[in-house]
Amino acid sequence: MMTAAECLAQERIWFDKPRYDEAERQFYERMNGPTQPKQDTGANSILQDIARARENIQKSLAGSGGGGAADYGELAARMKDLELENQSLHKVVQELRSALSKVESRVSALEKRTTAPTVNGTAPTAPQKAPPAPAKQEEEDEDEDEIDLFGSDEEVDEEAERLKEQRLQEYAAKKAKKPALIAKSSILLDVKPWDDETDMAKLEECVRSVQVDGLLWGASKLVPVGYGIKKLQINCVVEDDKVGTDFLEEEITKFEDYVQSVDVAAFNKI
Repeated sequence: MMTAAECLAQERIWFDKPRYDEAERQFYERMNGPTQPKQDTGANSILQDIARARENIQKSLAGSGGGGAADYGELAARMKDLELENQSLHKVVQELRSALSKVESRVSALEKRTTAPTVNGTAPTAPQKAPPAPAKQEEEDEDEDEIDLFGSDEEVDEEAERLKEQRLQEYAAKKAKKPALIAKSSILLDVKPWDDETDMAKLEECVRSVQVDGLLWGASKLVPVGYGIKKLQINCVVEDDKVGTDFLEEEITKFEDYVQSVDVAAFNKI
């Protein structure tokens, strides 16, 4: 069995820690000055931080003195390049302004020309060109001088005239033999009776009895109108120079016992 003294001897206990703490406090006091009251501890910590920052800045400036000079030289070179570029840009801007002013002056001059005041309501006319030299007239005179003395302009080529007259006669004969074109039209008539008791067969017979030169009757049919009444719809072909719609209406309405009215339903040229 171990005794209590032996157990305590084996335990790692720092019995002198308060003494060492006091010694450490005194050492820091000598290094940083005497400790301030507790109410100023926050301000002191801020001041200490500022002092440390200043010390670090001074150390960094002292350690990088050569690098700072190099940076300054590079910055100066850049500033010089920027100044040169700025001067060139100023020069370009001045040139552009001068060119723009010239263009504006030209445009204003053209506008003044186009809007020049008129005299007696007429615009100013351009100066007339001088007549060209009579060179062409001289050439014509020279050509007239070179006349064939052995011939005459008044002589007529009898053979050419005879051929011309012969061709004209042949053309006239050919045109006379060609039949003339006859203008024709197709007409669709609506012939209406008086009532539903009208004999439509007799009515159609009366209509077809109208016969003249240039008239040809065609197909017909009965078309319901209403209330049991039907109208006669009949087609015919006429020559325009010989038969007209007015003539057909007058001739058909003469059969007043059967025909009430006649209307042209359709009219087409053939």
